[in-house]
Amino acid sequence: MSLNKTPQTKTKKPSSSPSSSSSSTKKKPSINVSKLLELNYPTIPKQEQEDDLYLGSERWLPSPPKVNSPRSIYNAASLAYIGDCIYELYARRHFLFPALSIEEYNDRVTAVVRCEAQDALLKRLLHEDFLSEEERDLLRWGKNIDSGRTRTTKRAGVAVYNRASSLETLVGYLYLTNTKRLEEVMLKLGFTTAASNQLIMEEALNKPKLHVR
Repeated sequence: MSLNKTPQTKTKKPSSSPSSSSSSTKKKPSINVSKLLELNYPTIPKQEQEDDLYLGSERWLPSPPKVNSPRSIYNAASLAYIGDCIYELYARRHFLFPALSIEEYNDRVTAVVRCEAQDALLKRLLHEDFLSEEERDLLRWGKNIDSGRTRTTKRAGVAVYNRASSLETLVGYLYLTNTKRLEEVMLKLGFTTAASNQLIMEEALNKPKLHVR
């Protein structure tokens, strides 16, 4: 018995429009890190380089851009953004001596860069009446940063997070305007600075050397 086979018709898939196909397959351009770091800063005059000392030491921080009035250019969140980086740089530098394992370095640095630790340090700084009225005004300005709901705010609370952000705002502002004052504030907080670095070097030189056989 023969079976009547009906011819099968192939259904064509709807062709995607050129715009949709190109957008779905379009890849983001790769970022050249070397190019990003090639910033065209003006050459610093030789006289300015020679005078670029404070607390008797050469400047160890990356030179900040010349900004006369940061508050007229940046918002508090922008200053806290760079202040967070500078604060952690002080923390890493502080724990660099004595030599530790990477895990110990990370544990110690993490402990002092948490917003709870920054809040506690700021409270102590305010209690000692060390800051000027202008610096206190910067703290009030930085405290009003919109934090939103993050894991950090859920853990520490919005008030603690905002006070920590205000400290980072102050650090960022001083980094752009007065690195000598920044050193004084960070030293007051307990971090190693150019002023206290000499004590570390003396301790290292006086420490008995280990003879490896």
